[in-house]
Amino acid sequence: MKIYTKTGDKGTTALFGGTRVPKHHIRIESYGTVDELNAHIGLIRDQKIDDTTAKVLLEIQHKLFTIGAILATDPEKATLKNGKSRLNIPRISEEDIHLLETEMDRMNEELPEMTHFILPGGHQSVSFCHIARCVCRRAERLSTALYNQEAFDEEVLKYLNRLSDYLFVLARLLTKQLQAEEIKWIPENS
Repeated sequence: MKIYTKTGDKGTTALFGGTRVPKHHIRIESYGTVDELNAHIGLIRDQKIDDTTAKVLLEIQHKLFTIGAILATDPEKATLKNGKSRLNIPRISEEDIHLLETEMDRMNEELPEMTHFILPGGHQSVSFCHIARCVCRRAERLSTALYNQEAFDEEVLKYLNRLSDYLFVLARLLTKQLQAEEIKWIPENS
C-alpha cells in the first residue's frame, strides 16, 4: 500500500464514506487536532512513567483513534435510516469517560490540595502533559464547533473534556513523582 495517493493535491480530502471536503474544513481541523493530541500522548507515554499510567495512556490513544474515525465520517453516510452504523465505527462509551474520572480520583488521592493555579513546567515530562492538555482543549473547541454544525455522539465531547482534566492531574502527579517544583501562579498585585 502506497502512502501517497495524489488525490489531495488540489486541496481536498476524502472523509470516511467517500465525501470530499476542503482540507481546511472544520471536520478536518477537528480530527487533525485529535491526531496531533494522540502524538503528544505518545510522547508522554515514552517518558519514564509508571506502568499503570502507561497502560491508561495506551488505552487513551486507542480511544483517540476511535474519536478520529467518528469525526472523519460524513454524518449522512455514518448511519442507516434505522439508526444502525453503516460503516461499523466504534463508539466512545460512558465507561470510557468513567475510566478517566476513576484515574483522576486515584491520582488526586496522592496529591496535595490545589489552592492556586499552577504554572506549566518544572520537568520535561510535566511540560509534555501540559502541551497535550492545551492541544486537547483545542481539539475540544474545534469538535464543539463541528458539533454545532453537524451533530455526532455527545460522548466524544465529554471524553475530550474529561481528557484535558486527566492530563492536568497527570501533570501534577508526575510533578510529585519526579520531585519537580510545582510553581503556583500568584498574581503580581497580590
